[in-house]
Amino acid sequence: VFGLSSVAQVVLGRGDFGQHLSINLGFGIGVTLGIHAAGGISGAHLNAAITLTHCILGNLPWRKLPAYLIGQFLGSFTAAATVFGLYYDALYDYTKGNFTVTGLTATASIFSTYPAPYVSLLGGFFTEFTATVMLMLGILIIHDEKNNGALKGTQALLTGILVLGIGLGMGMNTGYAINPSRDLPPRVFTAIAGWGMDVFTAGHCWWWVPLTAPILGSLAGVLIHKLFIDFHNQPVPESGNEKGQPAVETS
Repeated sequence: VFGLSSVAQVVLGRGDFGQHLSINLGFGIGVTLGIHAAGGISGAHLNAAITLTHCILGNLPWRKLPAYLIGQFLGSFTAAATVFGLYYDALYDYTKGNFTVTGLTATASIFSTYPAPYVSLLGGFFTEFTATVMLMLGILIIHDEKNNGALKGTQALLTGILVLGIGLGMGMNTGYAINPSRDLPPRVFTAIAGWGMDVFTAGHCWWWVPLTAPILGSLAGVLIHKLFIDFHNQPVPESGNEKGQPAVETS
């Protein structure tokens, strides 16, 4: 809701009510609050690519995958519907009732990601892959208690800042979906709500890239973390040092 509504305000306000930075801040704030809301209940699985990666690694039972994916889909779909209702009057005024995916008054990009006109399908795939690698690496580093993990209670804020950083540096080409759960459900909603099947054919049938590239990027992020950080981590001290001084407790 925070992310999509910030995009809606920038697009429908024609730049008078926010810029690119405000969109990135909106998504960062939304991620932070989402983790605080669900972190203690479900681990705050807000991203299908990361959930699937945890299943592949054995950190999450496969039997739980459908429940997580359904929850993510319903949450994202409901968010799109909420923002559509919130800004329906502005949408109608901006488009004169003609909801389009491309053109001068295109509004489908409020809800889902689409590649910039100059971006090739391969270039867009690489962008989403790389951005998700950075997302997964950042999350693993923030929670890495064997290394220099974040202080307890700051993980949600730092993850929100991580998403903000990805948007600031890697959002121009594709809008940084980095999450199948963030992209597909709103796309399905727009197909139902008046934009039609163009939402699946636009951008050389772009819709499948935000589903596959984040999954591969998430797996690559785990591999990079294992090879260059985790395998080299020193074990957490369990007792005092040789001189009898208490060991420094890690976060």
